[in-house]
Amino acid sequence: MTILYPDLESSVAAVPGVYAPQQDSQLLIEAMTIFGAVPGRRVVDLCTGSGVIAISAAQLGADSVTAFDICPKAVRCAADNAEEAGVGVETRLGTWGDALAAGPFDLVVSNPPYVPTSPDAHLEEISAEVGPSTAWNAGVDGRQVLNPLCDSAAEFLSNNGTMLIVQSEFSDTDQSLSRLRSAGLDADVVLRQVIPFGPVLSARASWMERIGMLPAGRREEEIVVIRAEKR
Repeated sequence: MTILYPDLESSVAAVPGVYAPQQDSQLLIEAMTIFGAVPGRRVVDLCTGSGVIAISAAQLGADSVTAFDICPKAVRCAADNAEEAGVGVETRLGTWGDALAAGPFDLVVSNPPYVPTSPDAHLEEISAEVGPSTAWNAGVDGRQVLNPLCDSAAEFLSNNGTMLIVQSEFSDTDQSLSRLRSAGLDADVVLRQVIPFGPVLSARASWMERIGMLPAGRREEEIVVIRAEKR
């Protein structure tokens, strides 16, 4: 079985205006693969973007895969990529409420926006090839999407269901764990990877240093995959 890992050789395309697959997507796919979380399960991919994670779930043997995004371009891109890959993925334009109404699911996967965002982010010069700012901007603390995602995790999941989330250390991994546990789930970090700053964090490094979020001169981040289980 061939898994479409999101690297430079991947056949999963991201059109202009859609988040291009990067290391965070790859780490999430690795977690799905390593922990055998997918086969035979009803899967939802939230904030699907190019659809690379949803497509990988279908390739890994999911019973069904539904991919949600609030961006029409992303939904069309994900649908086209799934068709190109020859797998069944139901793509939907929808909000959290729409996704909740379609549940519960056995497995929830998400690479949400999680990058801390400065008040001057609108002045940054970031290549359009990376994708739209809505795909990464997540408020000053990076938790604009992570908080509601963690708080509603139990509602999304069926009994014995699993949630896999990827995020940066700069959006407070411990807070995600605390919120998931407060929602009644068993939650732990299951994969970690240190990567160089991409174009977005590079553009924000000076601001992050000024507010004490980033040690002076550091230009790498740890991304993590959190697994939460509903017992």
